[in-house]
Amino acid sequence: MQTIEREDGGREMDVSGSVPPVKGEEPEVAAAPLAYEGVWRFTAPAVEESVPQARRAVRDLLGRQEVPADRDLVYSLLLIVSELVTNSVRHAALLSPEVAVEVAIGREWVRVAVEDNHPYRPKALEADFGQTGGRGLLLVREVTLEAGGVCDVEHTSTGGKVIWAALPLTTALASPAATPTSAV
Repeated sequence: MQTIEREDGGREMDVSGSVPPVKGEEPEVAAAPLAYEGVWRFTAPAVEESVPQARRAVRDLLGRQEVPADRDLVYSLLLIVSELVTNSVRHAALLSPEVAVEVAIGREWVRVAVEDNHPYRPKALEADFGQTGGRGLLLVREVTLEAGGVCDVEHTSTGGKVIWAALPLTTALASPAATPTSAV
């Protein structure tokens, strides 16, 4: 699996809450990013072997960056990554020979996203106990909601899709304004 960092060395500051300065006033200075904040992107071929590789890459990144996440949050993130990469490999590989996993870590949240070039935008299915599959996105949605997070599916500018989930680092610290919002 290959790691690709953004032009700024993988560091990206969340300035969505900043207010533009009023004319004549000094601009508000954004707080410096914490050591664990940033955005990282991994790419891999759309094959089954990429599922555990993506999971390990995300786990290793969280550990290397010393993200203040408890074990339950890490397990939830890894489950979400596994489900989303598996879906891309199984359902999009024909039109998308590569899958991308992006991890964005803010002060109070972690966002994982999986992108492929298949145009179909899936919806979370209801549980059908007669089926052996088809519940991956339902599971992602439920795990995300249980952790106090949000998730969504969006189209990309290249005609593909990105499915993402953002989970708070700590439920007590995270506020709705600090967590990326969903269109759901």
